[in-house]
Amino acid sequence: MAPDPHTVTDASPHTQPDVYLSAEFPGTGGLIKQRVEDFIVEELPAYEPCGSGEHIYIFVQKVGMSTSQLVDIVARHFGVRPGDVGFAGMKDKRAITRQVLSIHTPGKKPEDFPTLLHESIQVLWVDLHTNKLRRGHLAGNRFAIRIRSAPINGVFPAKRTLEKLEKTGVPNRAGEQRFGMLGNNHLIGRDLLLGRWERACNELLGPASLREQQGGVDPEFQRVSRMLYAEGKYRDALQRLSRDADTELRVMKALADGASHEAALRRMSGLQWDFFLTSLQSAIFNSVLDSRLRDGTLGTLSDGDIAFKHANGACFTVDAATAELPETAQRVRSLEISPTGPMWGLGMLRPSGATLERELAALAAFGLCEQDFQAYADREAATPRGRDPLRGTRRSLRMPLGYPMIEAGSDEHGLFILCSFELPPGGFATTVLQEVMKSPPPPIPGTGPGTAPASSDPSAALQEPEQSS
Repeated sequence: MAPDPHTVTDASPHTQPDVYLSAEFPGTGGLIKQRVEDFIVEELPAYEPCGSGEHIYIFVQKVGMSTSQLVDIVARHFGVRPGDVGFAGMKDKRAITRQVLSIHTPGKKPEDFPTLLHESIQVLWVDLHTNKLRRGHLAGNRFAIRIRSAPINGVFPAKRTLEKLEKTGVPNRAGEQRFGMLGNNHLIGRDLLLGRWERACNELLGPASLREQQGGVDPEFQRVSRMLYAEGKYRDALQRLSRDADTELRVMKALADGASHEAALRRMSGLQWDFFLTSLQSAIFNSVLDSRLRDGTLGTLSDGDIAFKHANGACFTVDAATAELPETAQRVRSLEISPTGPMWGLGMLRPSGATLERELAALAAFGLCEQDFQAYADREAATPRGRDPLRGTRRSLRMPLGYPMIEAGSDEHGLFILCSFELPPGGFATTVLQEVMKSPPPPIPGTGPGTAPASSDPSAALQEPEQSS
């Protein structure tokens, strides 16, 4: 009997590095995100609004709120659908973040609407523009992050770490935010891709015994609802879910109303569905990144690679002659170009040779093959109101680190190390902090007994990759 090509041998999202680029410098240790003000993100717009058009642009500061929650509030305020609200990137929930939103309001101006008043939202400026703001329409993000519970003299190795990363670039890993509280968003995405509806529901709603990674532990505040789900008591499980867990509530309610597993999953928002699939792409990418970190090829280009131009995001194929040029090596050293990894899907540029073999092996380890993406597109096309095909792209394996700064400080909560830097679109600040701290991440705030959950909300991600949005 032939082996099942959909057998998973690697269920990890690969969020924790096996190898550090700055291994010669000790880590600071410590904790981040202990308070919302410890993590500040400001979006760097790609362009300024022109002052006229059908789209109202607002630059807002939100505190402790996900991007999807922000979009819903703004849509209700302006009386439009959530789809009429545009944004360039998704920002962290447990943070203070500043970003631009666009609202399609043809024939109306900002003065036609009352002031948006909300305890967690502040509008910093308002303008008009001719087009909707879309994913990736930003120059990057500026971060200011406090590391607490670390020795204050950690600023010295932290400074050397940032100086090195400014020269070498940072591993462009998709951070743990993309994979949800249980670290299994990618596995839900895999089941959606393959049409394994019951398994997807088990990953989303079930106890550890029903999930792919059975060694996991259920959060205390979800334990009862997950046990009730496993017993088929969907109505009771629904009552035990947190009101903040929007996706889980939608799917569980549909099951309680008698819907099939597939019909229940299709009740989730398109944004959430796509986010699960992006999580799958990201886990495979992270696996390839880890492989190249281990063999020292993260900062090299070889025959068969697909290279990424940091200036404009364009990609090109590297042949043997190009790989051997001294000019190519210099462009890699100067962070003008970098090797790429796969965000698997239809239309993705395929490498060749050893690079393709590496990427196909990573795909197979997740129990997938290239044909699964076309099969998904065909199935969804034949489904009433089916989802769009999963498009693929290439993602740079490195990202430049801009304007790094480090300093020691203190406030009423104690001493801290403040790290500030800029990253391009799609970059996760936590990957920089991994190199600086070199310690496992702390438990996600809000996962202790009696607390509200950090659900699989897509807005937990700092930002979506520019090309995959």
